[in-house]
Amino acid sequence: MIKAGIIGATGYAGVELVRILLKHSEVEKLFLSSVSFEGKNITEVYPNLIGQLAGKTDGLLINADKVLEASDVVFAALPNGLAEPYALYCEEHGKKFVDLSADFRFGNDEDTYVEYYKKNWEHKELHEKAVYGLPEMNRDKIKGASIIGNPGCYVTASTLAILPALKADIAETSLIIVDAKSGVTGAGRNPTMTNQFCECGESFSAYKVGSHRHQPEIARNCREFSGKETGIIFTPHLIPQNRGILSTVYIPLKKAMTTAEIHKIYADFYKTEHFVRVLPEGTAATTRSVRYTNYCDIQVYAVNGGKTLEVVSVIDNMVKGSAGQAVQNMNLMCGFAETEGIDFVPTAF
Repeated sequence: MIKAGIIGATGYAGVELVRILLKHSEVEKLFLSSVSFEGKNITEVYPNLIGQLAGKTDGLLINADKVLEASDVVFAALPNGLAEPYALYCEEHGKKFVDLSADFRFGNDEDTYVEYYKKNWEHKELHEKAVYGLPEMNRDKIKGASIIGNPGCYVTASTLAILPALKADIAETSLIIVDAKSGVTGAGRNPTMTNQFCECGESFSAYKVGSHRHQPEIARNCREFSGKETGIIFTPHLIPQNRGILSTVYIPLKKAMTTAEIHKIYADFYKTEHFVRVLPEGTAATTRSVRYTNYCDIQVYAVNGGKTLEVVSVIDNMVKGSAGQAVQNMNLMCGFAETEGIDFVPTAF
């Protein structure tokens, strides 16, 4: 049994962690902090948690330093650029640290991080120790890690769509196109002109075309996995729903193939992965089928006369794309069953 802490517990990712960890059988105590609501009870911010806290937390939002001191595992659900001091404390005091921001996703590649996030690192040694937390790619490394950089939501759906093609060496990697859509929770809880209802309701738009921060993360994953430079064009879109990501990935093939041939490659690659479901041929991947779960559903199609692979990959951006995957990483780091606390049954509607 462990004591877990969440720094940034009142953001969307933070409160999703609260929801999951309250029902996690290996978490005996839960400590919560929030700069915006310090001193209040989390039930005042999220009334859905009323009556759900007994035994693990009193719900009081305390100072982050107190969370660090009291916890064995610390989750940071904060804006980019703030995680280093908390990771340093955890590293110095033998605690495990899972960061849901981008701060520890780039290994020792500070140049790329600075280019896209406009902040230098103060403790490069921490980044050299950090492990990228995509279990389907780095499971063995995660088990021995003390610092985890939890992947981005777009990146999770897109990378899982690409990995089997890279492993089977069927992909022409000079240019892979990722066309992705996200629900509005992906923009975070703070209101902006982009995510307020009158701006995004009944609307569908691309944004940050050619410059989105998740593009280099997807490219890095492909390079790390295959050892080859991979050209990525990534275009994100905002859709008027609360949660969910759908990535449609177009991969040119080295030779023409059938859908059945590709489907077998993907099914074989993920046959031992509990949280990745390669759907039966003819079954569409939909965000509805993974909502509130840690699943990634994948469907494949041979198109363009079999010369192009089209992969549709769907996740819940707040679970497999954020809090659920963070708990999956914690489970691996702590030696718990990987599915503990996150093996939710998908809803039908």
